[in-house]
Amino acid sequence: MITLRRAQERRDGQDGEPEGWLSVHPRDRAETPADGFATLEGLSESRLPPGADAARQPRHDAEIVTYVREGALAYEDSTGRSGVILAGEFQRMSSGRGLRRGESNASRTQLTHAFQVRLRPPKAGLESGPEQKRRFSAAERRGGLCVVASSDARRGSLLVHQDVLMYSALLAPGQHVVHEISPGRSAWLHLVEGEATLGDVVLTTGDGAGVRAERAVSLTAREETEILLFDLAEESEGSREA
Repeated sequence: MITLRRAQERRDGQDGEPEGWLSVHPRDRAETPADGFATLEGLSESRLPPGADAARQPRHDAEIVTYVREGALAYEDSTGRSGVILAGEFQRMSSGRGLRRGESNASRTQLTHAFQVRLRPPKAGLESGPEQKRRFSAAERRGGLCVVASSDARRGSLLVHQDVLMYSALLAPGQHVVHEISPGRSAWLHLVEGEATLGDVVLTTGDGAGVRAERAVSLTAREETEILLFDLAEESEGSREA
C-alpha cells in the first residue's frame, strides 16, 4: 500500500519562514498517515535567504537529524553548543528536557537549503546528548542507497536511538534502486529533487510516499534525482512508551 503526500499538500511558511515546507509534522497528525510511520515525527524543508533565521521547532523530546543540501546552517542551543553544518553534512542531536535551539543561514550572500528530520525517542525524558556530524560525499551517495543514520551506527552512519534506517541517494536518469522491507516494517520516501517512478506512481520534487505491506521500495529515476528514504519499525500512534 502506498500513501502519497504531494508537494502541494505540505504545510508551508511555518512561523513566517519565507520558504519552509512541512511534509510531516507532530501537530498535524490528523492529516498525516500516522499508522506505521509514528516514529517519523517531523520532516521539514527550508530555503533560507542570506542571514535569515530558521523557524523555531516545537519544544519536546526528539532526536533530530539535519541535512544541509546547499549553503551552510549555523546553530546555537541553550547549553552553549554552537557550530555550522556545511553542504553535504548530516548532523544528529538529541533535543530533550527543555533544550532550545536556534538556527540561521550562516552566509550573508548565499541561500541555504536544508532538511530536518524529527524522530520520536523510544521513551519520554530523553537526555540532551552529544551531537554527531558527518559529511557523506556525493560519490558515496551516487547510484545507490547510502545509510546516513541507524540504530547501530553501521558503515559509519550517525547513531540514533530508534529502530530507524535513514538513507540518502543521488540517482542518474534510468537508474533503479530496490530496498527490501522486512515484515513488521514500513518505509517513507521523500523526493528531494527530480522525478522518479515508484511502481506505477510518478513522484516529483517535494513529493513523499509512505509504503506499507509491500515487499520492497522499487524506484526508477526519470531524471537526475535525489531521495531520502526511511526504513521504520511499524508502530501505531498510541503505542508510545510512557
